[in-house]
Amino acid sequence: MTQVAIASPSRGRSFGAPAARALGRVAAVVVLLLVLVALWELYRWVWTSRGWTWPFLVNDTSMPHVWTILKAFGEPAQANQPSLGSILFHKSLFTAKEAAAGFALGAVVGFALGIVLVHSRFLQRGFLPYIVASQTIPILAIAPMVVIWVNPKLPASLQGWGSVAVIAAYLTFFPVTINTLRGLQSADPRALDLMRTYAASRWTVLWKLRVPTSLPYVFAALKIAATASVVGAIIGELPSGLQSGLGGAILNFNQYYSFEPQELWATNIAAAGVGILFFGAVVVTERLVVRRAPENVA
Repeated sequence: MTQVAIASPSRGRSFGAPAARALGRVAAVVVLLLVLVALWELYRWVWTSRGWTWPFLVNDTSMPHVWTILKAFGEPAQANQPSLGSILFHKSLFTAKEAAAGFALGAVVGFALGIVLVHSRFLQRGFLPYIVASQTIPILAIAPMVVIWVNPKLPASLQGWGSVAVIAAYLTFFPVTINTLRGLQSADPRALDLMRTYAASRWTVLWKLRVPTSLPYVFAALKIAATASVVGAIIGELPSGLQSGLGGAILNFNQYYSFEPQELWATNIAAAGVGILFFGAVVVTERLVVRRAPENVA
């Protein structure tokens, strides 16, 4: 009975500590957000009151009030239309679908390329320069080509947005490939020698040693790729002519920026929100996977 009485408080503290840390992180994010809003308004007030024009002229067009941008979410973009928030919500879902498909495709391709390259120095020397060079070409130059090449070969259910997902995958695969290769190469040489002395196959060495060792590198790349996939999806919507996503909204509201700048700013906030959600999903997945890795389980 004494043991149970002693164990109960520690169990309660063990469950309460993560919740307290989570609340602390949320509070820190809220405080930081309020500080950024205050700095935005302070900068705006100082520059307008002083009449300063460097580095740019500050007025209601270049820097709307934060509350003006937030108020735009509840107002209709045009007459007889739903609120801007409702429109951006549905457009964000469409872009998120494209980005998620591109992120998954790029992550799988990048991880597979990393596995192939780690087992062949010849392929590393032959393909790595081309993989690096692929990222030096502006995505705006490649996007129209991808749309023309890919769209006709896709089934009807993937027409339009499927090519956008391929463009998002193009931005995603590079960091995953490089970090996966680096992570697979970071395995302890002594552990590799030990497994070879036991005649372990390449497949066994890969999944029992190399992949667990590479997880921190892979998830670091996935965090970068998560936000890059959203950027790729938005850019890919421009040459494809899709109006159902955030790319179409940005093009539309950009035409009226001189009159209604808050609508474009609200669209930017929606795009940033999608990127943050993708990043957060990778962070949560990392904590679940890495904590359950064999080397972290006592």
